[in-house]
Amino acid sequence: MITPRISVIAPIYGVERYIAKFADSLLGQTYKNIEFIFVNDGTRDRSIEVLEGVIEGKYSHLRDNIKIIHKVNGGLPAARKTGLESATGDYIYHVDSDDWLEYDAVEKIVAHIEATGADVVYFGFAKEYKDRTRIKRQRGYSVDNREEYIADMYNHRAAAAVWNKCIKHSLYLNNTIYTPHVAYAEDCYIAAQLIGHATKISYLDEILYHYRKDNPNAIMRQQHKRRKREYAENFIDLYLNYCNVEAKDNPVACIMDDIVIQSGWYSLLYNLKLFKKYPWLASAIRKARIRTRHSDVLLIAQLATKLFALFRR
Repeated sequence: MITPRISVIAPIYGVERYIAKFADSLLGQTYKNIEFIFVNDGTRDRSIEVLEGVIEGKYSHLRDNIKIIHKVNGGLPAARKTGLESATGDYIYHVDSDDWLEYDAVEKIVAHIEATGADVVYFGFAKEYKDRTRIKRQRGYSVDNREEYIADMYNHRAAAAVWNKCIKHSLYLNNTIYTPHVAYAEDCYIAAQLIGHATKISYLDEILYHYRKDNPNAIMRQQHKRRKREYAENFIDLYLNYCNVEAKDNPVACIMDDIVIQSGWYSLLYNLKLFKKYPWLASAIRKARIRTRHSDVLLIAQLATKLFALFRR
């Protein structure tokens, strides 16, 4: 029986303290048909040296399945893209090198793929804080309600992370999948497009991934206003990539209105000056539909943003 090959892609930057545990959890997977792709994103610490030590000490027999790619630092989106360009597997699984996996995670994912035929499998995870663990199970979505799934990811009501999703390689190869310029909210930017193109989505109700929340260097620790700007500008970029694509061919059509209204609200709330940078934004907001529920932007804030855009000429 031919089993699917899984390409696991792990960018590495500044994770010297965490990479030994991560590498052991990844290289020690019970499933054997895995291609391990580590992308050294120009890290300045001993992360690669520690990784090589783990490989040499316990996993030298996997050398033929391990790729370590070295590149100049370009940020998380570029590192993941570099890894993807080198991947040969049937499915792609992106992970972060300061986290860790259950040792049977990939085995359970593959069993679910074989049972369902899904091209997107997503699953539960644990948020690991310094002194506690928070289990995060997910709601079940399918292609029948994929628009709700995408909208829920965008509005932080479903996990948008790529590390809790294993995705068929052909979705990347057969569709144009845009990559964001900066790292914040990169997962949602990518995942929304892939889910929009998927033919079958399936939820695996297992806790397979441990997401570290005590790394002081993580992206989520960035200054608040900067995060809001990056979030808005990343999704404005996504909007510009698809604003002239007909809805039937647009994988993110369901969040186009959310993107412009939220960008406008963030601009007003955090003084981001996005209306000046993107003169078309006010017009797009005037045309956008209000979301009465399940939006990150409260209804009164949406109305205020629409009112501001009405008088912005």
